[in-house]
Parts: sequence; structure tokens; C-alpha cells
Amino acid sequence: MAELTLADYARTLTNDIQSQAEAEGGSIPETFTRRVLEQLEEAGVVANTTITYHNEHGVMIYGFGLSDDRDVLDLYTTDFDLNPVADKLTKYEVERAYRRLLAFLRKTGTIRNNFDRTNDVFQLSEGVEKAFAGASKVRLFLFSNRESTARSLPEPTEFQGLPVVHELWDLARLHRHETSGSLGEPIVVDFDPPLPCLSTGSTEPNHSVTLAVLPGERLAELYDEHRTRLLELNVRAFLQTRSKVNRGIRHTLLNEAGRFLAYNNGITATASEAEFVVDGDGNRTAIRRLTGLQIVNGGQTTATLHHVFKRDKNDLAGVGVQMKLTLVRPSDLMEIVPLISEYSNTQNKVTLVDFSSNDKFHVEFERVSRSLWAPAVDGSGQETRWFYERARGQYAEEEAKYPSAAAKRRFKEIHPPRQKFAKADLAKYVNSWHGLPYLVSRGAQKNFTEFRLSLKGALPVVDTAYCQRVIAMGIMFKAIDAIAKQHEAGSHKALITAYTMARLCDATSQRIDLDGIWRKQDVSGALREAVHDLCPLLMNVVIQEGKHVTEWAKSSTCWEEVSRIKWQVPDALIVELLPQPVQFTVDTSEEEADRLARVEGIGPDEWEALAEWARQTRSVELFEQQVATTIATKLATGGKITPAQVKQALEVYDKATQIGFSPAL
Repeated sequence: MAELTLADYARTLTNDIQSQAEAEGGSIPETFTRRVLEQLEEAGVVANTTITYHNEHGVMIYGFGLSDDRDVLDLYTTDFDLNPVADKLTKYEVERAYRRLLAFLRKTGTIRNNFDRTNDVFQLSEGVEKAFAGASKVRLFLFSNRESTARSLPEPTEFQGLPVVHELWDLARLHRHETSGSLGEPIVVDFDPPLPCLSTGSTEPNHSVTLAVLPGERLAELYDEHRTRLLELNVRAFLQTRSKVNRGIRHTLLNEAGRFLAYNNGITATASEAEFVVDGDGNRTAIRRLTGLQIVNGGQTTATLHHVFKRDKNDLAGVGVQMKLTLVRPSDLMEIVPLISEYSNTQNKVTLVDFSSNDKFHVEFERVSRSLWAPAVDGSGQETRWFYERARGQYAEEEAKYPSAAAKRRFKEIHPPRQKFAKADLAKYVNSWHGLPYLVSRGAQKNFTEFRLSLKGALPVVDTAYCQRVIAMGIMFKAIDAIAKQHEAGSHKALITAYTMARLCDATSQRIDLDGIWRKQDVSGALREAVHDLCPLLMNVVIQEGKHVTEWAKSSTCWEEVSRIKWQVPDALIVELLPQPVQFTVDTSEEEADRLARVEGIGPDEWEALAEWARQTRSVELFEQQVATTIATKLATGGKITPAQVKQALEVYDKATQIGFSPAL
């Protein structure tokens, strides 16, 4: 990645946030908070985030989050400076920000009683109270676009018996995170005393394998510290303790802890670097340090150990977990990890949904979208591009390639920051269009995961038309977002936007002219008026008194209720609708390849036998007999078989086997 200095990054970040806040009509600090949280959610650092600002004497908060296992409560606050390079964030300012977050936690009951039940602050206070009641740990986050002078963070403390730890994401840490080219900072684990191991050599240049027995308590502590970041490359999420396997793991830990090592399959892990203790013969005998540790199989075991250790308060002394550790070069990680995971002996069925099987889509979308020129519609005559960030930090990387201020300015004229969008944004636009606002409401990471799953079922052909239409969805989404702000959707604006777009697309049977939106780079006046009409009706359903809005919006039941809203598409918009729903061509190349492989697998002799059987029995039509003969000839001579011929041939073969054809053994 091209080098981007801290000062350049600070200016780029600040300008981007200002531009985004202006385009969305939001406050600058809240826009910054949302951007940081989206990145941290992608990296698995936070989950289930809600952004709501409240400030009073001695109290300031920008939102909260809750881990997927409901065990960790996160509180967020923000420091944003329009001139971040001029002054640094002092130790006093850092500590004051944490004190104000804790003050909010202390005063939630009082603050809640000062607001109406439908008020955002009331719901923030209520949400934090409920989360705190079930949590076992609190994390205080401070986000800042200034560099901190504090050499260390405040020591962990306690609040009403729960441990409280501090997280600081200042300018320097955000810079490292965004320009590193990886999802997050590598997990580094020290073993003192060193962990005994058996390390084997490898004939492969890009990995080696080490075996060890990890203390169960240490593994539980690692999960407590790093949470899902430790399982970033794991092919499945922790299923709580509901599945049969997890209940079995828990039962063993509670009742037969001494047999856990014998019963359990252990974990499969990877690391990018390792420091070993070496004996006099050069053999690796123990592990001192691991860098970039990831558990790629055994997430169930790891999280259940943590549950038993923290929730059940059960002593894990004497519990050992076997670990197969593979040292893998970072450049080979995404090639090798899926194979390690697929071939490992696992306790639950593994489905590879979170690796590179769909990377083809994003690579193609990036390639095609970067070649598109958006029409000049502002009177300047300057055509622009929409910049798709397939990998985090690509926009900053491209900008950094231009050495002079004038060249950078020209880059931004062609690639305006407001026209930059990432994978999570794309997933948000598409899932809203397809009537899945409850998935969008579950946050960037979960929504993107669901989007990737949908690609496995129906991978679209990524051509110019597809990219233009997805960008048009984004233009539409942003226009609806601006209208939701005008209707005072407040901290629930993102939810209202997704639901409004989904309801509008549903009501119009997806006949909105996306190609027209692309040509105009804007939505029509009729569509805006329709959104103004629909938005308040929808808000009454999504923002209901007595319901926690953030949780309610994540449920399909909420979407069912929104779908039943009595609303008619205005006549002015009906006139603009297409006669048929927008169609997206599905990529069938993989299916066609599978079908061709089946035809080839049957073999020329069997196809010839089928043709002869057809001639003798006259059980199929003459043209079907000729299809079998043609396929036999092409297979024997290496001729090209077209997709249409493949389809027809398999239909003939299946029909023949059903009515009596049986190949000679």
C-alpha cells in the first residue's frame, strides 16, 4: 500500500467526515462515530451497536453496543477536532472522557426518567440498563481524530462489581488500522512459562505445524479479552449453548472435567509468527509468543469454555485443550485456512460461508465499477467515478499515489468522497432493495454475511448494467436517508431508511427505474414525494412505544408489520414505473461447468450405448437418439459441447434411465 503519512491521513479523514456529514445532514462527531464503529464491527471488535448522543453536566455518551453472547457492554464517546494536527489529545482529556461515560452508566435511571419513552435518550438509557444487568464486563471506548499523548490507558477498574476496561482509538491507531490492509490488529499472546509443544518440520515452504496442550483457563481468558476477533477466520459463529454439541461440551466441563482432553477434539489454530524455546539439538520444545493467533476450528469449544468459566463460575484448573497450530505466512492465509478448516476433524458440520468462494463477485464489481463514468449532471461537464472499496483503505491508498496537492485535488474531483462506498454499503443497498431491512438493521457485519450467503445461491452477472443499477440503489438509499432526517428519525434514521426503501421497492414490485436514476445521478421528484408520504407511516410502526427500537427492527416480525401498512403508490410515481420488475442476470457458469463435468463423466462409450439402446428399443424420440450419438462423437473426438447440448443431453440421459436404459457394467 502506498505510504500515507499520519498528517495526510488526518486531513483526508477529517475532510471525508465533513463531506459525509454534510451530504447526510448529520452532525460531524456522530458521522465520525458511525464510521469508526462500522470499521470495528467489520473487524469483529464490536457488535450490535446503537448510536445516540447525550450530553449534560459531567456526562457525555455517543452510544453503546453489546457482544453477541450478551456478555460485554460497550459504551462509546467521541472527540472530533476540525484541525486534528494542531493539538494532541491529552491524558487529562482521555481520562475525562472515560469519567463521563461511567457517569452516564451511574445515572441511567435518573436520565431515563427525564425523557419521554419515545425519546432516543430514554431508549439509550433503558438499553444500557438492560445490557448492564446481564453483562459480566464493561468496555469504555473513546474515538478521536487526534493523536493521544497518553503513554498508557487508565488501569482496569470496577463498577458495581463488574470489571471495566478502557479502549482508545485515536488518530494513530485508526491510521494503523485503516492502512494495514488487514481486518484488524494481530492478536499477540505471550506464554509465561513457555507452553510445551511438539513441532514438526514441513516440506511445504509456506507453513509448519506444531502440537500443544493449552490450559483451558488460558483459552477462556483469551476469548474474554479478544472475543470474536479470535475467531475472525472461523467458518461459523458461536451457537451459544443451545446446540447438542455445545451442551455436551458444557456437561463434560461441569461434570467430567478430567476427561475433557480425551473427549474433545480441541482447536485448530493459525498464527503468522511464533517465538519458540529451542533445545541444544535445535528442536522446538515450547512456545514463548504467538503473533496473529486465530482459531479456525474450535470456536464452539472456545466460547463454551469461556461460558463455563465466566457464567457458571466453574474452575477450569486441570482442563487441557489440544491445539494444532499451523504457522502460515499472511500472504497465504486465505488460501490455506479454508482448507485447514475443511479437512479438520470438527465437532459440528462446517459450511464454508465466510471465505473466498464469493470473492469473484467483489473483484469483478471493483473492476467493472472502476471503469464507469457517471454522467455530469451539475453543469460543470465533469464526469466522475464511483469508487468501490473492495478492501478497506483503497481510497486512501489511491489518493496517496498523487504527490502534489493539485494532483490530489484532481483525484477527488474525479472520485468525490461522497461517491466512495464499501462492501458493507453495497450489501446494505442490495438487501434493502430486495426487502430485507431487518437484516440491514442487524449491523454491517451480520448484514454483509447474509449478503454473501445469498450470493452462493444466485451469483449475479457483474457487468456494466449490474454495477450501474447497484450504484443507483445507493443513490436512492442516500436520498431516502436525507428525507428520514427531515422527518426527525433521529438515532433510528439508519433503520427507518432501510425499512422505507424496502417498503417502497415492495410496493412498486421493484419496478423503480434504476437506469434512470443512474443517468440523472439522482431520484425523481415523484419518488421523493412518495418517500415523504411513506416515511412517517413507517416510523409509527418501527418506533413503537414499549419496544426497544434497535432490537425490534432486527426482527422479521417488524418487517411483516411494516409490509401490512396501508399505503398506495402515488399516481405521479406510478407513471414513472417500469412495466416489469428490474431483472438481474444470474451467473450460471459454475452450474454449467458442473453439468458438463457430468456429461464427460458418463463417457463416450456409455453415450454410444444409450444411442444403440434407443435404436433397438425406440423408447425415445429420434432426435433424442441423435443427441446421444452427437455427444458420444464429440467426447471421443474432443469436440466442443455447447451449454444447450449439455442441457439437452442430460435430459435425454435421465429420461432413458427412468424408462429402462442401464449401462453395461
